[in-house]
Amino acid sequence: MAANTKKTSGRSGSRWRIAGWGAAALILLHPLVAMRFSDEVNWSAADFLFMGALLGGVGLGLELVVRNTANAAYRAAAGLALASAFLLVWINAAVGIIGSGDEPANLLFGGVLAVAFLGAIAAGFRAAGMVRAMAAAALAQASVPAIATALGLGSTALLWSAEVLALTGVFAAMWLLSALLFRKAAACARIRG
Repeated sequence: MAANTKKTSGRSGSRWRIAGWGAAALILLHPLVAMRFSDEVNWSAADFLFMGALLGGVGLGLELVVRNTANAAYRAAAGLALASAFLLVWINAAVGIIGSGDEPANLLFGGVLAVAFLGAIAAGFRAAGMVRAMAAAALAQASVPAIATALGLGSTALLWSAEVLALTGVFAAMWLLSALLFRKAAACARIRG
């Protein structure tokens, strides 16, 4: 019976993996198809390589999380953190968050990713430490307009526009939600341990 249960969960996991990697392939193929029908979409080989590397990195990150923990809260927290990082890079590379993609203030969002990544490494990817890492990323995210202003990057009107503040708030909320889910994962681990 145990072997049968394991086989079923393996098959189910395989379906999720196929669906996930299939979705990544569809996302990558979308601009290729769009280029056939519109002159407004014009990706170079470098654009496809960049997006492929970004999608591959997120996919491999999710694979590692799923293989290394059965804790649903940890999986959700890690998935949300990876989605936040993916969207932050994608939006920033495509159009920029503060003004256009060429605006130097947008480089500060790399600091948010560094805080999240280095915090995760310092935490050894343990749930309790990941709470602090994701909370620090949320704080870094929320601080970007103030830091950019202090450094004289970008126009004040751009930095404090409703769009920039709303997007900054959405990303900070995503990092905070990830922190809360990691907190739940840590609590579950303490109860089991």
